[in-house]
Amino acid sequence: MELRTERLILRPWRETDADSLFKYAKNPAVGPIAGWPPHKSIEESREVIKDVFCGKECYAVCLKSDNVAIGCIELKLNGSTDMTEKDDECELGYWIGQEFWGQGLIPEAARELIRRGFEDLNMNMIWCGYYDGNAKSKRVQEKVGFIYHHTCDEVPVPLMNETRIGHTNYMTKEQWTCNEVEKRVDSR
Repeated sequence: MELRTERLILRPWRETDADSLFKYAKNPAVGPIAGWPPHKSIEESREVIKDVFCGKECYAVCLKSDNVAIGCIELKLNGSTDMTEKDDECELGYWIGQEFWGQGLIPEAARELIRRGFEDLNMNMIWCGYYDGNAKSKRVQEKVGFIYHHTCDEVPVPLMNETRIGHTNYMTKEQWTCNEVEKRVDSR
C-alpha cells in the first residue's frame, strides 16, 4: 500500500532504507523526545525496520522528489498499542528527521493517515499522545484536530528506562467528518 499527498509518499519500509533511517534516527534530538534512544548503527536501523516498522499500517514518510525515507508514521492497530483494546480504534504515532521540522510535513502525512483510518479502515476513534515537553508533537496534534483527553503523571518509557508525564488526545470519526465538511464549505 502506498499513499500520496501533495508533497509526500507514504510507503512500506524496506531494508534498503536502513542508511536513511540511521541518518535521521541517530540524532539525539529526534528519538529521546519520542521515547526511544538514538540509533547506534546502520545495522540497528535495519533491525528496527524488520522488527518495529513492520506493522500493517506503518509507513516511511518520503518526499515525492526522491522517495527517500525521512520519517515514520503509523496507525497502531489493536494489539500494537496500549491506548485501546478495541478493534475500531487505533493510535497514531510519528516522527521526522530534524532537518524537516517546521515544514508541515508530519501534519500533511497525519491528515492522510487519519483519512485512511476513518475511511478505509473504518475506525471510530484514533488516539494520539506525546510526552511532556514535546511541543512539536503537541502542535502537530492540535493542527490536525485532536482533542485533549487526559494526562498521566507516571507513564513508563521502557526504551529509555524512565517514566514521564504523558498527554493523550483523541479524534472521533464524527469529529473528523464534521471538520472535513467544514473545510469543503470554507474552500468554496
